[in-house]
Amino acid sequence: MKHRRYVILLDQIKGVKTTEAHIRDHVQFLKELEDNGRLELCGPFIDHKGGMVIIKAESLEDAKEIALSDPFVKSGVRSCEVRSWQLSCKENNHLGMA
Repeated sequence: MKHRRYVILLDQIKGVKTTEAHIRDHVQFLKELEDNGRLELCGPFIDHKGGMVIIKAESLEDAKEIALSDPFVKSGVRSCEVRSWQLSCKENNHLGMA
């Protein structure tokens, strides 16, 4: 089955401290996604307390399951929102509209 791309938006929860251990666990999670060919892009926002992870998954439900297994989310230091996403680029003629 072909994987689709999904965006996981991570928002810091006000009043909850993020420790170095939380960050290390999150990075290990990202490394595992990368090793499994599921991580597309990721990183923190510069102007907002949170970040974004773009993954490949088989379905929205699969993507939500992945998002909820992120140690940031499991430990309660980040909330998450998952959205379906399409890449617009030269290779796909900007979704056929260029």
